[in-house]
Amino acid sequence: MQRVADYMPQSMQPIISISNLSKTYASGFRALKGINLDIRRGEIFALLGPNGAGKTTLIGIVCGILKASQGSVTVDGHEIVKDYRAARSLIGLVPQELTTDAFETVWATVTFSRGLFGKPRNPAHIEKVLKELSLWDKKDNRLMTLSGGMKRRVLIAKALSHEPQILFLDEPTAGVDVELRKDMWQVVRDLRSSGVTIILTTHYIEEAEDMADRVGVISKGEIILVENKAELMRKLGKKQLILHLQKKLDALPASLAAHNLSLAAGGSELVFTYDTKAERTGVTAMLSALSSADIGFRDLATTQSSLEDIFVGLVSERS
Repeated sequence: MQRVADYMPQSMQPIISISNLSKTYASGFRALKGINLDIRRGEIFALLGPNGAGKTTLIGIVCGILKASQGSVTVDGHEIVKDYRAARSLIGLVPQELTTDAFETVWATVTFSRGLFGKPRNPAHIEKVLKELSLWDKKDNRLMTLSGGMKRRVLIAKALSHEPQILFLDEPTAGVDVELRKDMWQVVRDLRSSGVTIILTTHYIEEAEDMADRVGVISKGEIILVENKAELMRKLGKKQLILHLQKKLDALPASLAAHNLSLAAGGSELVFTYDTKAERTGVTAMLSALSSADIGFRDLATTQSSLEDIFVGLVSERS
């Protein structure tokens, strides 16, 4: 009997399917606990979590570097253990660590990486990758002479050398200057436009907020949330109304205690926090209470919580 997924068009089927995945190390430490996750073809998926949450372990298992204690991973229909070569050939991995062969040239190391996957020589593709990563003028340089940022670009070039359909970026911009970071994200966007699926872990939450289609949050080895980024912001984002007062307040009047208000900017601003999901935001009642208390304001502005606020809130709830 065929499953429903068998009737789905290829573009709708997940390119990576992770089922009931657990990992316990020899020390007894349980790094992953029953992970279930589907990655959609062609999306940018951001995996967020504090240090030690299990991000790198999860990537290691999907890429066939680590062995799971339980569960399964399929990559475009290929089981990562039973059909390792086919599954792994679809994946490019940019690890956190800057492990590069110090005495080789950029051209040699990227070309060698392509050969490791049994791909025929293709100097034109290597040239294209190096140019896109602004490495072309460094192609004859030995890796030991490059800066940390350039070495990280070489890692990305190596990961792209065999034309993978999936690219894992594990903390790709750690220790990289702002200019290099911008260039890298442009490359990621271009790859996504060409149909490559991108999975990234990052400590720079603004990058996930800017780049990702969906966000997954992992904490203590468990996926605690997977959501479309826009929907996540809508569901969990708190909005704030900032009122710039005509006169400073030394303290909040007792008549306003029932409203979610706080003083800011030395008493010259009132901040009203409300839930965007609620049936009633309470804004009208709060403004009416201000009027009754004879508190005037000259201007107002709204702000919405960032993905970082949401992430910190989610993880602290679980700890």
